[in-house]
Amino acid sequence: MLLLIAAVLLLAALQILLTLRTIRQRRANKVSLGDGGVESLQRAIRAHANFAETVPLGLALALLLALQGWAYAGGGVALLLFAGRACHAWGVSRSAEDFRFRVTGMAVTFTSYFAAAALLIGSLLS
Repeated sequence: MLLLIAAVLLLAALQILLTLRTIRQRRANKVSLGDGGVESLQRAIRAHANFAETVPLGLALALLLALQGWAYAGGGVALLLFAGRACHAWGVSRSAEDFRFRVTGMAVTFTSYFAAAALLIGSLLS
């Protein structure tokens, strides 16, 4: 269970970092709503929003694994999720974008989803 808690704390830290980065970009560019057509703000918003769009499902799957008695698997899924989201956020945030980070981030995120789903389906069938 400690591995799951540590992974969730890492995800929380990344969420805070992405939120603060978006706030900082809004203040620097004096844009309170939307993106004002500012590329750096657009990237900050998308990195933050994509994190918020993908993490809840991954965390739910990790928690379900832990509730099934597979705390290490839940922690592993949450760590994979963190790695995927951190990689993706890095890729989206760069103005000289390297799509390898975005693609790798999504692949790792989907791997965490599929691994958790496979284990949970297996538990339902046994």
